[in-house]
Amino acid sequence: MKTIILCGGKGTRLWPLSREQLPKQFIKIFDNKSLFQKSVERAKLFSDEDEIFIVTNNNYKFMVLNELKEISTNIPEKNILLEPSGKNTLPAIYLGIKAIKKIYGDCNVQVLPSDHVIDANNPYVEAFKTGENLANQGLVTFGITPTTSHIGYGYIGIGKAGKSTKEGNEGSHKLFKVNDFKEKPDLETAKKYVREGYLWNSGMFIFNTKIFTETVRDMTPKIYNAFESSDDLAEIYKKIPEISVDYGIIEKSKNVFVVPLNTPWNDLGSFDAIYEIYDKDENENAGFGEYISINASKNLVITKRLTALVGVENLAVIDSWDALLIARRGETQKVKEIFKILKDKGDERAITDKTSYRPWGQYTVLEDGERYKIKHIVVLPKKRLSLQMHYHRSEHWIVVKGMAKIVVDGKEMFLRNGESTFIPSGFTHRLENPGKVLLEIMEVQIGEYLKEDDIERFEDDFGREKKKD
Repeated sequence: MKTIILCGGKGTRLWPLSREQLPKQFIKIFDNKSLFQKSVERAKLFSDEDEIFIVTNNNYKFMVLNELKEISTNIPEKNILLEPSGKNTLPAIYLGIKAIKKIYGDCNVQVLPSDHVIDANNPYVEAFKTGENLANQGLVTFGITPTTSHIGYGYIGIGKAGKSTKEGNEGSHKLFKVNDFKEKPDLETAKKYVREGYLWNSGMFIFNTKIFTETVRDMTPKIYNAFESSDDLAEIYKKIPEISVDYGIIEKSKNVFVVPLNTPWNDLGSFDAIYEIYDKDENENAGFGEYISINASKNLVITKRLTALVGVENLAVIDSWDALLIARRGETQKVKEIFKILKDKGDERAITDKTSYRPWGQYTVLEDGERYKIKHIVVLPKKRLSLQMHYHRSEHWIVVKGMAKIVVDGKEMFLRNGESTFIPSGFTHRLENPGKVLLEIMEVQIGEYLKEDDIERFEDDFGREKKKD
């Protein structure tokens, strides 16, 4: 079975932890692996590495590559498919299906979100085996057995149970035809759905490429005709509507199977969802980072510095250095409205936080004054920045870890821990990590204009534009 991982979502619902340049699939708030990295590991349960395809966009391409390298996964770069613009899940899946058919012909494909928390236990594996067996008969989705009457999820109504596709000592797996789909309900309606045996809509699928393509042709011909008439993605994406796979085909088709999935699952659609997953202390507080609570209960705290709570309850307190969110638990889905306000007025804090990610590594702004800026820069092994020049600022580089290869005005030098160099404005320069460990430097900028667009590139390993951050 082949795999498509959908990895193009933006960071709107978990702001300020997630931003446009760091959506939730890449944040690490549970352990040392991101949700994207965990989804890749789940994909490998059924697919070889060269059978895994990732649909994302150009903004996330190098982040995807770096994340794959962190977990020593050798998915070919050609399997990273870049959308010109976000058009929701149906075009993204069609792009992946088309690429897979070109290489493998008609086959079965599992479609996985990259931003959900899922326990890939034995029931998970057995459910996907059942789904793979069903994929030649129709479209297959997976329904999560509800644990509560949740108002943040869609619901799937199920028909009669069909014959099990697996019998034996390990038990059997029931399968159902889908009766209907319901959008996110109010609380009383959600309770009714749970009583009637509805399942949560997981957003995971298995499609046979032939059945999928024919279904799209019949139900959303604009998508089918655009993709089948051209290989020019820019042209295709100008023609097609923004449409989800649920609305485009799943909710319309009369031939959809749902396989119940009895495993811990959470789509992390809000901070309330994160609170549900975290372990709680004796006062039902949950958190990530250092915090102290006194007479405080049922709070969620995610912080990068010591945070103290006194006499409060049912709050979400989210601190990410450059922004602080305080919200009543139960209302954190409204965070996306804050993101929209920031985005509409062009505030960079909707796009990025103090840390910005680049193809070569990352940098964090530690202090930003009127005529100076201090950065911590991390360069990945065997990577280098562009050969560049600044017109309005000079830079002082101090190596704190690793070895740096530096070129200034054509002169090459190597700097070790504690050594430094000065680059005047108007001088071409380049920073490189020639070693096998991370290179870390402190950069002090001085000048009358310190924004990132004061850059002219002369050479770049990553094909970035000459005058663009």
